[in-house]
Amino acid sequence: MNANTNDLSAFWMPFTANRYFKRHPTLVSGGQGAYFLTPDGRRLYDCLSGLWCTPLGHCRPEIVAAVRAQVGELDFAPTFQVGHPKVFEFASRVARWAPQGLNHVFFTNSGSEAVDSALKIAVAYHHARGEAGRVRIIGRERAYHGVGIGGISAGGIAANRRVFGALSAPFVDHLPHTYEPSQMRFSRGQPAWGAHLADNLERLVALHDASTIAAVIVEPMQGSTGVIVPPVGYLERLREICTRHGILLIFDEVITGFGRVGANFAAQRVGVTPDIIVFAKAATNGVIPLGGTIVRESIYDALMRGPEQTIELFHGYTYSGHPIACAAGLATIDVMEKEGLVARSAQLAPLLEQAVHSLREEPHVIDIRNFGMAAAVELAARDGQPGARAREVFERGVEAGLLLRFTADTIAVAPPFISSEEEIHHMVETLRGVLRKVS
Repeated sequence: MNANTNDLSAFWMPFTANRYFKRHPTLVSGGQGAYFLTPDGRRLYDCLSGLWCTPLGHCRPEIVAAVRAQVGELDFAPTFQVGHPKVFEFASRVARWAPQGLNHVFFTNSGSEAVDSALKIAVAYHHARGEAGRVRIIGRERAYHGVGIGGISAGGIAANRRVFGALSAPFVDHLPHTYEPSQMRFSRGQPAWGAHLADNLERLVALHDASTIAAVIVEPMQGSTGVIVPPVGYLERLREICTRHGILLIFDEVITGFGRVGANFAAQRVGVTPDIIVFAKAATNGVIPLGGTIVRESIYDALMRGPEQTIELFHGYTYSGHPIACAAGLATIDVMEKEGLVARSAQLAPLLEQAVHSLREEPHVIDIRNFGMAAAVELAARDGQPGARAREVFERGVEAGLLLRFTADTIAVAPPFISSEEEIHHMVETLRGVLRKVS
């Protein structure tokens, strides 16, 4: 069925203005390398790697072959009381990519599920150690931790919480976000100002008492709210405070994991090792949904108690460690290692930084931020029409051959690691032309 006859009404689209979209649809019907293909045969450069999840580009032959082979060999196997070889192999490979000491992997089907799993593991860990009063979770303003109940509770994006506040988990508090335009506007990489903002955790410890706090969860880089980059020293300070008070530190690396910031995980890029890492998205190059948590040995060991035949953690999902997802994940890591794509991400990052910051004097631009292979261009909002200008940039971008990402009045880019230098330059120069046409 082609785009002209396709009925768009049945699908209720996520995080989309459905009525507007169905009057002005943007459809893609194929993918090839760093490009989406439209039903009418045009190519759109994939400026955000899907939704931060396809750094290797689309339809990688190695991943396609691995998935095809797996679906013909073992299409599904439960991981409740049963195992299959690839889930153990993939867990071992993921653990080897993680910071030293984080060596046990619990698989989920998405970042949202991975966040909720991490929060449950944190509470269960303290309970197993005889500190059952540690149930409070500390999130952060402007944070996005998915759409599970735990994730929206710890998250700090008001629109995601407004309607569902009554469902939010109790015993949650929030640190202030780290974005202060007067001090950070047009920073390149990590801002120099703002490490002291981590000291707000001491205030929350004094308010609630450390004996009630299970974990602090933060994104090393806040992606969904518009690429908010951590100040130099901020994450180090959070680690220090958490360690002193016996609080677990969780990094939500759903966006930053698997090479996006020029290291396997952002934890390694900034030199701060959390107790738990949450991952998803690029772990399978977006081919099959998969997420997970990686935990310290001490957390796993604390739960391995009681009679050997008893279940240690009453938690899991039917599709945890799905064979096809694991096959896609193994192929993804193989390609990344064979082609040195994490190093390629680090190599391209300065080029992206230089190019995107060249937009500073273009119309409507009020800030530019970047970290690794991610950047954001923030636009001044139109009076009484928040988001309208960025939407126009998005639509004009599609006309010009770019598939951009906009949130409110911020345009985000996170190109595939397989991009050429010419493609990144072309993306930015095309965006420059679009900005000059927007009112």
